[in-house]
Amino acid sequence: MKVLLIDDEPLARSVVAEYLQSWPQLEIAQECNDGFEGVKAIAQHEPDLIFLDIQMPKINGFEMLELIDHPPAVIFTTAFDEYAIKAFEEHAVDYLLKPFTRERFDKAVQKWIDLQQAAEPKQNTQKIVEDIQASSPTNERVVVKTGNKIKIIPVDDIIYLAADDDYVKIFTSEGSFLKNKTMAYFEKMLGEKNFVRVHRSFIVKIDEITRIDPYEKESHLAILKNGEKIPVSKTGYPRLRQVLGL
Repeated sequence: MKVLLIDDEPLARSVVAEYLQSWPQLEIAQECNDGFEGVKAIAQHEPDLIFLDIQMPKINGFEMLELIDHPPAVIFTTAFDEYAIKAFEEHAVDYLLKPFTRERFDKAVQKWIDLQQAAEPKQNTQKIVEDIQASSPTNERVVVKTGNKIKIIPVDDIIYLAADDDYVKIFTSEGSFLKNKTMAYFEKMLGEKNFVRVHRSFIVKIDEITRIDPYEKESHLAILKNGEKIPVSKTGYPRLRQVLGL
């Protein structure tokens, strides 16, 4: 079975590699220094398991996993804080809190092997990423993949978001970018301080709204600074009036 090591610390990777020598059925396909390398390596090798650090330069471990359509099973190797560890435990995704012993490492690998007959490891990977990214108090950016490139969008640069089938289209002054998430995910992630959901298909940055115009029947249009007209639904209108203090 193929394994990837993704960690910006060479010493941490060497420890995992050493411990893996006791597991001949697991082959290290590649070692990666950061999340950019990790995304490419996962696409190339399609590993069964990855050992992933969370706090890395450029993009963190969670952001890297968000860029992968079908992330593999993950054992996190981390010095991350307690709220994340609690989430790992709740979703049965194992983690190794640095520095970890060979005994603890072996326990994590054996747990993953025992779960191989089920789809649990990969489902848990998706769940943990969504929950932690959406509930993180420091969500200041969104990472998207455009072709072979990775784009980091500061939340401050977002003008509005629109539902687009199974994706959400993020509009900025540089253009629009697709993210494979739901509107509910972004509504939770962005919070209510700077953004408001005015329609089942639209979330708007409050500071971008210049006025609200009446439209057909009981609906309205939010006019943005760039001239865009965003529909405001019957249920979205009172919510919008409230955040604008009208």
